[in-house]
Formats: sequence, structure tokens, C-alpha cells
Amino acid sequence: MSRGRILIGVALVLSLALVGVYAAAGGASYQPVQVQNPCEPRAETANSGGLEGLAEEFTLSALDGAACKLGVSRERLARALASKEARERFTKRFHIDDEKLTKAIRAGLVRAVDDAEERGKIPSFVAGPMRSAVEHVPLEEGIELVQDAEKILNGEGFLDGIGNALEELLP
Repeated sequence: MSRGRILIGVALVLSLALVGVYAAAGGASYQPVQVQNPCEPRAETANSGGLEGLAEEFTLSALDGAACKLGVSRERLARALASKEARERFTKRFHIDDEKLTKAIRAGLVRAVDDAEERGKIPSFVAGPMRSAVEHVPLEEGIELVQDAEKILNGEGFLDGIGNALEELLP
């Protein structure tokens, strides 16, 4: 038997073993995770501590709120906000103008502030000014805040100082 045939035989046996292990581990019954309704409240994320955890929860809550307002999934909206081109395709496909998208983003940001306040992540005296600010945020800044919630929590941009106050209050 030639060396090439031996190598092919070994590769074939290893391939079959890999398929067997995959099937034994439940790979044959894989089901994709069902997309959750963005209008339903969600549990806190696993990483809910400190500023990073708050930023993650804020982003997810803002995406849920905006997606709910637009009648799409959070995942679809997140992909749409990833780039200007993706946003243009999204708005064209769902017949959403900039005004409607702006209102949805603002609603999402307000929901994120409300959720954070309700969960005791931010105090009411901080939530009030944050809520007022995000109710009037321009579209591009709103998208940027949804994509990078740490900016809002670090007090960058139009919310200077709020993040610094939060840093002092967080455990």
C-alpha cells in the first residue's frame, strides 16, 4: 500500500470520528436560538456589574426600545445601525424615514434610562437629566450612543459630567 493511500485512509477515519463526536454531543439536533420580542422586558445581563455592565445593559435596552418602536428585532436593528450603507438598506426596505428612525432611537434611549433607573443602576437625580437629554438627541448622536453606551455613561459629548457622577455612585 502506498503512503498516500494510508494518509487518505487516516484522514477518512478521523473525519468520520469527528462527525461521530459532533453527533454524540447533540450537533444533529441543533436549533437556532429564537429571536426575542424587543417589546418584552428582558432579564439583566450576566455582566451587569460596574460601568461596563451598565453600558452593555444600556445598549441592549436602547436597541430593544428602538426595535420595538420600529416593529423589527433587536438583532436586525443592530445590524442596520452598523454602517451608513446598512442603515440605508434597512430604511429603504422597511420604508422608514430619518424622522421615524430618530423618534425610535430616542424612544430606545429613554427606555434604556428608564430600565437602568428601575433596576437601581442609576439614581433618579441622574436619570432625569439623562432622559431629558436623550429625548432631544440628533439621529447621528443617538445612533452613536446606542452603539457605544459607554460614551453616555462616561459623560462624553452632549452629556458631559453625567458619567463622572455615575462613576462615583456605582458599586
